[in-house]
Amino acid sequence: MPLYSFEEKYRRLRQELFGGAIALGGVFCLGTLWYWLIAKWSIIEAAYMTTITLSTVGFSEVQPLDEKSRLFTIALIFMGVITIGYIANRLTEALIQGYFQEGIRQGQERRLIDTLENHCIVCGFGRTARQVALEFTAEEVPFIIIDSRPEQVEEAEQLGYIVIQGDATRDECLINARIDKAVCLVSALTSDAENLYTVLSAKTLNPKIRAIARASSEEAVLKLQRAGADAVVSPYITGGRRLAAAALRPQVMDFVDGILTGTDRTFYMEEFLLDPKSCPCVGQSLSEARLRLQSGALVLAIRRSDGTLIGGPTGETELMAGDLLICMGTPEQLRQLNQILGPIRSSSTARPPRQK
Repeated sequence: MPLYSFEEKYRRLRQELFGGAIALGGVFCLGTLWYWLIAKWSIIEAAYMTTITLSTVGFSEVQPLDEKSRLFTIALIFMGVITIGYIANRLTEALIQGYFQEGIRQGQERRLIDTLENHCIVCGFGRTARQVALEFTAEEVPFIIIDSRPEQVEEAEQLGYIVIQGDATRDECLINARIDKAVCLVSALTSDAENLYTVLSAKTLNPKIRAIARASSEEAVLKLQRAGADAVVSPYITGGRRLAAAALRPQVMDFVDGILTGTDRTFYMEEFLLDPKSCPCVGQSLSEARLRLQSGALVLAIRRSDGTLIGGPTGETELMAGDLLICMGTPEQLRQLNQILGPIRSSSTARPPRQK
């Protein structure tokens, strides 16, 4: 049996119920016109006779019927039973399969999507996207999943995620996911071409969005970067590098993994963008800002607005407008650092986690 999306099934059911209602209305009009024009009854008597005939309530005839009118009445009863039975069958199917409940649920989900802002959009729900969803959930980042495969959509819904079934390469689907209000898009589709089209569409609809794409080859990495992707990740290239690093520097890799991923971390890494309008530390050195002393968080690196990276900044390093601070600490330390710096919002889509 072919799999249909809920929208397709719901649309088909509504069409069938609408068709049944039209058929029932047609039968009612036919009966009324017969008794009015052929039997020469008043319009009220004709409508009443048609109503009690179709409903099979068993009332007596309004007026005596001749043989021709009785044959028509028999046919009218059969037409009414068939039409009403068809409508009842469609309604029963809708109740059993939960179309109405699902329609209410999807309406609530649609309203929830309409209220989202500063959320992420995850395109695809394969093995890579599942890990992305797990990390976003752990970091309490709001996100929407887009996938065209019914079985993947159903699986994502069972996990409690907000899902839109559709083609992520189409502008209409991205608009439904409120891309104009999103801050990040992760394109983890299986095809490099699909990821390329998705990034192009996303950047066209929202030039400010941070687009991250999956690529299967070095050539695809270059193409996606030229298309406007802010970051491109190749599972094969990255996986190979991490395997080599795990073999050569196992303790370093364990430490890095421990602060970057997972739900039971002790330390976290976070990015903070210095806004000159709200950050009192702009223009001060790290020693003068006393970030480590006040929060306990460690500033690992600073990326200047021109792209220059300062690793292991010293106390004399000056904090400038537009600097991106890469920091490490506990959730409480990072929250305290966020308050000291403005407070300002983290530059990444992930917020410092809540205290467990």
